[in-house]
Amino acid sequence: MNWPILMTGAEGAGGGGMFTLVWFGLIFVLMYLLLIRPQRKKQKEHENLLQQLKKGDKVVTSGGMFGIIFAIDEERGRVVIKIGETKFEFLKSSIAAKVDN
Repeated sequence: MNWPILMTGAEGAGGGGMFTLVWFGLIFVLMYLLLIRPQRKKQKEHENLLQQLKKGDKVVTSGGMFGIIFAIDEERGRVVIKIGETKFEFLKSSIAAKVDN
């Protein structure tokens, strides 16, 4: 049975630079596909949600509070949410999702 001979030191140094470059390239592509791209897609969907918000929408905040949008202040980036008979002011970015009945 022939066992492959492992090269060490100076014997394996030739051509190792190109292999390392390709290896780092593959790792970068994998990181992009598994981490960066899905995060950007999620962020874009959240931005679209925030742009489409209007008075009367039922929403949930990132803190888990459910309520109805009472007013939107685009200039300051804030939203007034009515919870029961009480109104609270939140940053618009803290809206996590719209809620369907």
